[in-house]
Amino acid sequence: MSEEHYLVGLDLAGRRVVVVGGGQVAQRRLPRLIASGAVIEVVSPQVTPAVEGMASAGEITWAERRWADGDLDGAWYAVACTDDAAVNVAVGEEAERRRVFCVRADDGSAGSAVTPASGDHDGMTIGVLAGGVHRRSAAVRTALVEALQAGVVDDVAAPVAAGVALVGGGPGDPELITVRGRRLLARADVVVADRLGPRDLLDDLAPHVEVVDASKIPYGRAMAQQKINELLIEHARAGKFVVRLKGGDPFVYGRGYEEVQACTAAGVPVTVVPGITSAFAAPAVAGVPVSHRGVAHEIVVVSGHVAPGDPRSLTDWAALGRMRGTIVLMMAVERIGLFADALVTHGRPADTPVAVIQDGTTRIQRSLRTTLRDVAADIRDQEISPPAIVVVGPVAGLSPDGS
Repeated sequence: MSEEHYLVGLDLAGRRVVVVGGGQVAQRRLPRLIASGAVIEVVSPQVTPAVEGMASAGEITWAERRWADGDLDGAWYAVACTDDAAVNVAVGEEAERRRVFCVRADDGSAGSAVTPASGDHDGMTIGVLAGGVHRRSAAVRTALVEALQAGVVDDVAAPVAAGVALVGGGPGDPELITVRGRRLLARADVVVADRLGPRDLLDDLAPHVEVVDASKIPYGRAMAQQKINELLIEHARAGKFVVRLKGGDPFVYGRGYEEVQACTAAGVPVTVVPGITSAFAAPAVAGVPVSHRGVAHEIVVVSGHVAPGDPRSLTDWAALGRMRGTIVLMMAVERIGLFADALVTHGRPADTPVAVIQDGTTRIQRSLRTTLRDVAADIRDQEISPPAIVVVGPVAGLSPDGS
């Protein structure tokens, strides 16, 4: 078979596709075939747990047996990916007789079709063939998709409709924004940015993009939420596509739902793109799992915006004190002594481990390990300042070596 392939897109929706083999190659190929809408049958005596899960979910049909001649009857497309070369040869021969295009995963040049390295971007599927040099095609595919996502390559797409995208930028590291968030950011006309969002990404924006600083500095300068809402609506009504770039996840103490409500009330279309919350990401990069088998069976994320006993508080500190699992405190640095006292008063041992992570996932990340008894003094002595995540519970005392 010639290596000069003809690249084409197949409409497999509702059409029979047979995959012979249920190992890791099938596991990799099946998701995209499922997404195409194909009617898929996997023929194999054994399959990986992931492939079995696809069958259990009704995404594919699994014929739990060895391949037999005639299995390609009615098929439009076939994939031979067993670990037995003789079976793959036989599948290919049947496909040839039936004029069914067949991919040979063990020997691409022996099949009548090859699978390109493919990726998706904004409704497009990008496929790359490199004459059988799969590592090269995969590298080029990845580079193209990343360039499109970052806006480095212009896809000459039609302008995005006016509206607002509420994008969770993640905990701070620019590589921890979601793929969809990065893609929408590259299409923005206006970006309304938080101080805690991935600020390095702003430098990648096109020169015409207007950046609005909506930072809220703890106990310092801050743009009022009402003003932020008004700006989102104003720019969207002016025909702009607005990305509201927020730190963490917009709906985890990010006041994101207030912005959704404001846009909805004003008749402005709004899309929500979740993000990685710093409540879990910051501890993770500092080596603190918020859950661990046999150590914590619950995780509670608590706002430190108001102190225990404050009439505005909605937190049941007595219940938290009785808990044995993990408490993650956000925005808690200023009142950490009050929170620690409340937890101890209501039952938490004073020697309960505590981890504090400042500026998690960023270049200036700092962390400390302490206890409820000492956390207030240690934060003061080490001059920990917001933004910081406080983790209370046995998980904060774990270490990778098991000690």
